[in-house]
Amino acid sequence: MYPKAMVIPPVLGLGAVMLLILPALAAAQIPPNAVEVRIDSVLAADTNQGTDERLQAISRQLSDLFRYTTYRLLSHQESRTHLGEHVAFTLPGGRILHVEPRTLEHHMIAMEVIMFEGERPMMATDLKLMNRGVFLVGGHRYEDGMLIISIGAEMPEAPVSTETAVHKTTPAAHPASATPADNR
Repeated sequence: MYPKAMVIPPVLGLGAVMLLILPALAAAQIPPNAVEVRIDSVLAADTNQGTDERLQAISRQLSDLFRYTTYRLLSHQESRTHLGEHVAFTLPGGRILHVEPRTLEHHMIAMEVIMFEGERPMMATDLKLMNRGVFLVGGHRYEDGMLIISIGAEMPEAPVSTETAVHKTTPAAHPASATPADNR
């Protein structure tokens, strides 16, 4: 005598399989070390045209750190990378910006940022940016004003901190061991 086999109706069987697969698919969409990097290129000038409404999230920092009457968004770029891998962005005027998130510790994303003009590094800096924070780089002349680069980074899987931080630096020639490369 064998025990009777339990029959699972097909609908319930499919539901059980989906319950097992869905969490795995959700986890596969955003790897735990994924970092979303955002680059906004902003033209700052004294043309009395105000601040572009698309810059509302950083308008106060722009006006506190820089003394221009106009801030206009030239480009917005986003890319996903992982800790230890760089991502490259083309800036207005042809310069290349490499951003390499390295670690996350205490809600801070440590990263290396290098700006290139051709193959020559124009600026290199290591920084720690609050998760979901913004780092502003201003300095070189562009069109009728100055180009300001807003670098934002977020690790979606990391806990949210209630602190905010904005930093400012100006480009200077620093030797760097990186050369321009395509996105990984």
